[in-house]
Amino acid sequence: MFKVSRFVEWCYPMAKRNRGTDQYKIEKRLKEGRGEGIGSAYQPWLRIQDVPSLGLASRVKGWKTGREHHLMSNLETSYLYVLDWSQLVLDVREQFPLLPLEETQLIAEQCGFIHPTDPQTQQSVVMTTDFLITLKQSDREIEQARAIKPSSDLQSQRTLEKLEIERRYWECRSVDLGIVTEQEIPKTLVENLKWLRSCYWLEDLAPLNQRDITRIETVLTPQVLQGNLALTRITDSCDDELGLSPGMSLTIVR
Repeated sequence: MFKVSRFVEWCYPMAKRNRGTDQYKIEKRLKEGRGEGIGSAYQPWLRIQDVPSLGLASRVKGWKTGREHHLMSNLETSYLYVLDWSQLVLDVREQFPLLPLEETQLIAEQCGFIHPTDPQTQQSVVMTTDFLITLKQSDREIEQARAIKPSSDLQSQRTLEKLEIERRYWECRSVDLGIVTEQEIPKTLVENLKWLRSCYWLEDLAPLNQRDITRIETVLTPQVLQGNLALTRITDSCDDELGLSPGMSLTIVR
């Protein structure tokens, strides 16, 4: 049985034992290491196969972590692109569990809110924060929690109640919880990063290899540095010079 930690008892001294949740499912995920680890070793509490999807969920290999991230919406995917690009971000953990369950249940009770439940069983579920981010700040590392929501969702009282439970959970740990909507994510940057991502990993460019890239780079670099011609003209010329398929040099630039 997953018990309330001493930390929770200190933060919420009247916490009650949860009696209604699907304890088997929670214990199974804990045994799998869900919600644990950092970097490439982290395992999200929820994977895309664990939740109903409208076709917007995706698995994306992260630049920072080198592992597959489980993202539940296009907005989450866009935000991951931005986090991967930032030089301040050291680690990204998505679908981070707010454990123990008893703690969020107590917070909900204190606020007079209904705790999130499984729509089929009506049993309490483990809440998650969309992203827990490790950042470099001067000479130390800090953590920030981020909830990703369409701005229209913030008109919902129920959404605000869930966010307040999250906020209080992270406040007890001295971690800032912020809300990110589509209005905070720069569209042009995301489109540019989306264009680049398919060429980030060398193994995705097969049959190209490092030798091919070096050969193309040797021809491209001096012309690009001169800055006299449009990039597409330079890459087209390189393709012709080296006898490459059209677009190959532009792929290397990406």
